[in-house]
Amino acid sequence: MTSAAMIATDDPSITDDLLRLAAAADAEIELVRDADRARQGWPWPPLVIVGADLAEAIAAGSPERRPGVVVVAKGGEPADLYRRAVEVGAQDVVRLPDDETWLIDAMAAAAEPVEGWATTVCVLGAGGGAGASVLSAALGLTAARRGLRTLLVDGDPLGGGLELVLGLEDHEGARWPHFAERRGRLSAGNLYESLPRLGDLSVLSWRHGTAATVVPEATPSLLDAAARAFDLVIVDVPRYQGEIGRSALRAADTTLLLVPAEVRATMAADGLVTALRGEVADIRLVVRGPASGGVTPEVMAEALDLPLAGLLDRDRRLPAAIDKGDLTEAIRRGPIAALCGRLLSALQVRSYERQAEAA
Repeated sequence: MTSAAMIATDDPSITDDLLRLAAAADAEIELVRDADRARQGWPWPPLVIVGADLAEAIAAGSPERRPGVVVVAKGGEPADLYRRAVEVGAQDVVRLPDDETWLIDAMAAAAEPVEGWATTVCVLGAGGGAGASVLSAALGLTAARRGLRTLLVDGDPLGGGLELVLGLEDHEGARWPHFAERRGRLSAGNLYESLPRLGDLSVLSWRHGTAATVVPEATPSLLDAAARAFDLVIVDVPRYQGEIGRSALRAADTTLLLVPAEVRATMAADGLVTALRGEVADIRLVVRGPASGGVTPEVMAEALDLPLAGLLDRDRRLPAAIDKGDLTEAIRRGPIAALCGRLLSALQVRSYERQAEAA
């Protein structure tokens, strides 16, 4: 069995500290004391921890670039520490003893068994009020009813908040500010246990009236943990993407673009599709009716050169249900329920048997 982490250092002081931290994390590790052995085992462990004493020697062998590499320094760190970290391909530099808690978390996360990998879907509206948030929430609720462990992520810090749509504003649990400054690998089990949820639907949203600056490393770390903890991850992405939206789009297996059935909306969506094509692997069109001026979903799909994933007809019950935070009951039937069922079938999300670790 592959170890959770490989520790590469010949510094006795760093070695003693890292072995103690690995024991605290209950993580199986492999200890190597020279650069040649480190390069041999480089590709396999989820986490590679390189002592500052060996970083330069390992980098001299041009190891392949990979995620999960950390350089560790203790005491009087070398003046060129960051140069060494860049050359060895490290994503993080940690200092002992200051960053011990961070390193324990990283080792514990690396030790988690991966029983599957979630399908990640972004939902993006071609304009304000297109209905992407409602579609995201409805898709998440439908997936959860099918027994899929689902995470719904609110990617818009300036929006109304998905927890209001779902009536979760009073539920205890972590919100975005808890993860805004997160760097490094996040425990999948801790993420799952910390979030508010409705049955099999967990929600990461913004508490109304609060804001936080999300550091660039936080969203990839969170999405990586989500992919290990859930069967399906749905991200509601605003049209003007910030760091959260851009990271989510890059990580997505599929992006659903919701466009009103109007000529002007189709023209606006064309520019958005052009901007997305360089970073998004699979974009599918969802048309929101009713059609205006004889525009049909098929014509829109042809104009945008996108596969047509479905049509969302108007449901007059939804606005009142959203105002009451009662979307859960409103989407049990009607056009949006039928659309979400078809979308999930097309995505072919696989359900895994998972055991979330204790918080």
